[in-house]
Amino acid sequence: HLTATLEKARQRSKENNLPYSGALSPAEASYLLGNAPSAKLVDVRCKAELDWVGRIPGAIEIEWATYPGMKPNPNFLAALQQQVDKEALVMFICRSGARSNQAANLAAQSGFTEVFNVLDGFEGDRDANGHRSCLSGWRAENLPWEQS
Repeated sequence: HLTATLEKARQRSKENNLPYSGALSPAEASYLLGNAPSAKLVDVRCKAELDWVGRIPGAIEIEWATYPGMKPNPNFLAALQQQVDKEALVMFICRSGARSNQAANLAAQSGFTEVFNVLDGFEGDRDANGHRSCLSGWRAENLPWEQS
């Protein structure tokens, strides 16, 4: 199952011309986190999102951008290199998949060899009213998360 999951993610990457190893569904990312010994999940949401919306147990938290103002975190790459081995299977997640896509691009450009983005992120896309109603994403799939 591990090999099939990774192969599916790699195929999505090829089909979408992504510059990193693969794209995962939240359920696939959760499966890899629990079953691939070197797998690391890096949550790139800002601290406010983690505090107010919820956290993923076991995720490494490195802000891509800081709140308020969503200014880019100039220490992102240094923090990533300190906390994750370049040969590890590293998966990035954010709220919807956009910031994690940027983080995955940067990681791949910086020499990380097994880089994956989690599609739909933690909360997924906005609904018809412009709200994040968790119709897709990590929470919608009832994967492990906690709120303080």
